[in-house]
Amino acid sequence: QAQLVESGGGLAQPGGSLRLSCALSGTIFSISSMGWYRQAPGKERELVAVITSSGYTNYGDSVKGRFTISRDNVKNTAYLQMNSLKSEDTAVYYCNTLYSDYSVTWDAWGQGTLVTVSS
Repeated sequence: QAQLVESGGGLAQPGGSLRLSCALSGTIFSISSMGWYRQAPGKERELVAVITSSGYTNYGDSVKGRFTISRDNVKNTAYLQMNSLKSEDTAVYYCNTLYSDYSVTWDAWGQGTLVTVSS
């Protein structure tokens, strides 16, 4: 099974920006989609953004207009640019990907990276 590694979390001030990265490495035949979900304390995990292999994107309502997801198909990496951050964006952000090796389709999750928005 391929490995999914996230990076870029940390502390930001309200109104600030952060950029998350998610890289998939290992035996990969194709990647159908890559995306980000988040889970705040006491809340359910929710969709932040997803991008398909064809470039189609979908965003959660709370981040539309502020966050942008992009993808480098050569590097098998997805990026989440987060602007105009709010305190309610504080959460653990998880990368998710649907990919195939040469025999199996996998639904893989990263270990999570903490984003804290606070002054």
